[in-house]
This record gives sequence, C-alpha cells and structure tokens, in this order.
Amino acid sequence: MIQIRNIVQSYGREHVLDNISLDIKENAITALIGANGAGKSTLLGVASRLLPVISGEVLLDNINIKSIKTREVAKQIAVLKQTQSLSLKVTINELVEFGRFPHCGGRLKAEDREKIEESIRFMKLNDIRDKFIDELSGGQRQRAFIAMILAQDTKYIFLDEPLNNLDIKYSVEMMHIIRKLVRRLNKTVVVVLHDINFASAYADYIVAMKDGKIINQGSVKEIVCCDVLNNVFDHDFNIIEHDNRRVCLYYGHNSHRHGENSHIHEENKHCAKLTNSTNQQDVLSHDSTREDLKTNKNKMQEFFKFKYFADKFKSKKAASNSNAKKFS
Repeated sequence: MIQIRNIVQSYGREHVLDNISLDIKENAITALIGANGAGKSTLLGVASRLLPVISGEVLLDNINIKSIKTREVAKQIAVLKQTQSLSLKVTINELVEFGRFPHCGGRLKAEDREKIEESIRFMKLNDIRDKFIDELSGGQRQRAFIAMILAQDTKYIFLDEPLNNLDIKYSVEMMHIIRKLVRRLNKTVVVVLHDINFASAYADYIVAMKDGKIINQGSVKEIVCCDVLNNVFDHDFNIIEHDNRRVCLYYGHNSHRHGENSHIHEENKHCAKLTNSTNQQDVLSHDSTREDLKTNKNKMQEFFKFKYFADKFKSKKAASNSNAKKFS
C-alpha cells in the first residue's frame, strides 16, 4: 500500500504541494483532477520518488520510500510521464524490452522475454511490433508505452495525462485499457485526467486538487457534484444523470456568476430535472422513444448542446434587435 503523509513540496517560495496526505486505494483506478498548476503531476512525482520533498513522507508497504533502493522502487511503481521523448530510433519490441531493466539490468532472460511477449499481446501490438516508434500514430504510440509499463510488471502504475493529444476514439480505447489493467491484472492505477467525464465514467475513486491541496476525495458520486467541482475549477458545472453515470456539462456555464446568460443556467437546471424524471422520452419525443434513449447514448448529450447554442443564438438575436430599435 502507498501512503502519503503530510507532504510539502515547493518551487522557490511557492508551495506546489501543501501538507498533502493520501492513501492510494488498492486494485482500483484513482483519478487526480484539478486545474492546471493544482499539483497533480508533482504529487505523482513525489509518490514515485522521482521528486524530492521538503517535508513529509511516502510509505511503500509501510516502509519510507526514501530508504528503498531505486531498482526495488522500480519493481513496485511504474510511471508514464506526460511527454515521452526518445532520441533513439527504436522499435516497439525494443521499447517494451526497456521495461524489464529493473529486473534484469539489460540482460534479458527467459522470464523477461515471456513478460515482454505477454505485454505486447495484451496491448495488441504483435502485428506492428517491428515498427519504429516515430512511425506510429498517437494511439499506437501510447499503447506501446503502456506495453513497456506492463513489462515492468509493477503493482502500481502512475499515468500522467495518458489521454494527451489523443482523439475521442483513442481516448476511450486508452481508458478501457486502463480499466482492464485493474480488473484483469489486479493493478493499482493512479491517473491524472483533465476530462472530468472520463474520470466520472472510469475511475473508482477521485481526488480533487486545487492550489497544491486536496480539496475533496471520495467516490464518483461524492466528487462529481456541483458543490465540489464549482469550487475546484472556479467554474459553474451542470451535471446530469445519463445511463447511470454523471455527465458534466460545462460549456459557457461560468458566465452567469457575473449576471450574464442566467436564463441558460436556469434552463439547464430545468433540463437536468427532465433528465432525471421518468418522462425522459418526452425530451426527444419528436423522434425518440424510451428504447431509443437506452440504445443511443449520445442523443441526450447532443440535445443539451443544441439547446444551449440555440438559446445563446436567440439571446444574441434579441439583443441585436433591441439595439437596432434604439438607433432606428
């Protein structure tokens, strides 16, 4: 188990982590969320001993991680950073071999090669294993690096924004892979995510950070709510229930704090109630039935987007007509 106790980390005079304490949940996906600069990546670095701390401690199986040899830490914790830069021209197969370094020191044995093969098969990379990394698409590249992490064969996997630069298809695919790491391989995963809806859909536990502090931590239902997210992001969220999941609608909703477009906020509150009611089919009654809502997961979200932009257009048009009358 990884236990983080009263960690303080600073860059110059600025506290990046301010008295952070956290127990990493075993065999689960823990998502770290928060605005840029909240301290999420620094927390991963400290927890994996890649970054030093000013005060506090990280315990790995009740042992202070400072006292554990680097190679032994690498056998327990694997880290995939935000950006992966390789100056060497290597194939997928060669990249995955790097994951065995903590175990064999570069001298591959039969056990190491078996782990490499397992990792490449798990990530479905066998057909392209001889391709060079710089020849891969963004999704293939991320899968290759995850395969390297798998070959490292650690209990804990830390992923810093693994969805960076991935389109929707590959982002969903990557989150499915992360879920399989936990469900099938019994890994413990900590992942930094910027998209709250991915955290809501895939995480077992969410840690919300702001200004170097943990503001809230708990289950999806405890964290994905307006009271928490509005505070964490300084932005007004509208949250609906869809397919037994909480979905955040946050486009343009912060403006009503300043007295603008409040009708949009009120309309969305009304729409959220409709979503939770037993009359969901009435919202899209012109071309949907209750069965449609079950089979087409995107319709409800598209409706709310359309509703928002339609209201915004009407508001701008009304303001334009009002100004035209003043000058006529």
